[in-house]
Amino acid sequence: MEGKYDPRNKLNDLTGKEWLKLTKSFWVSEKCADDKAAFAHPAPFLIKDIEKLISFFTKKGMRVLDPFMGSGTTGVAAYNLERVGIGVDLNEKYRLLAIERYSKKGMIEDDYEYIVGDSTKDLHLISNIDYIVTSPPYHNILKNNSKGLRNDNSHKGYRNGSRLGVEYYSDCPSDLGNQDTYGDFLNLLRLVMEQCYLILNDNKYCSIVISDFTVDKKEVCVQSDIVSLMESIGFEFVGTIVLLQDNKPLYPFGYPFAFKINHMHQNIINFRKRVLV
Repeated sequence: MEGKYDPRNKLNDLTGKEWLKLTKSFWVSEKCADDKAAFAHPAPFLIKDIEKLISFFTKKGMRVLDPFMGSGTTGVAAYNLERVGIGVDLNEKYRLLAIERYSKKGMIEDDYEYIVGDSTKDLHLISNIDYIVTSPPYHNILKNNSKGLRNDNSHKGYRNGSRLGVEYYSDCPSDLGNQDTYGDFLNLLRLVMEQCYLILNDNKYCSIVISDFTVDKKEVCVQSDIVSLMESIGFEFVGTIVLLQDNKPLYPFGYPFAFKINHMHQNIINFRKRVLV
């Protein structure tokens, strides 16, 4: 352990030096060998990135929820840090992928909970959550069938591009990725986050990992909309960490006519369920 632990620290198990390092406004995304299995999912987390968040916002033994669990990375990160990972996802296929990952790590059912369900209405089945971390579907961006946007190198254990278009995640009408309009996407995200607010313990934190993206070929400041949405629910915005992903290739989207940005980072937007006592 680097540094000294302050017994007044009720948030996490970090020393002062470890705490300070994680308050930087940017992190560099980190890979590890256990990430490889997650690349069968179209939009996976990286374990080390989520471990940093869990280590800062929880203590050992606490309960961590991901309402868009996907391939189960939040569960792996929680287990690595001796927390309990709880997840919900619409797609049984990705639950099976997650269970396979968990089994290879020696995880048993007491180490996690993974519910196949709809986070717009099923989160009431869960209670006593100490931290929420998730990356919601990016509107309907996964259905972008433009080839060449991502080179699929998952067989090598990594990806080095933007998303390759996929045609299916689920056929559920309340899947955020199936919405025709950006407004519908935000409305459904609100339903999920309203339930998250209710089951999150008082004065605990929620992190949403998402980048800005284009809607109808126009760049949208997604972060601004999410901050407004979360504040209207009752969350307190406490700051954004920029997660740098400098391994992605650059594409000449607007060349030579107009500026079109290459998204080389995600925003980790952090909130607190602030309850004054």
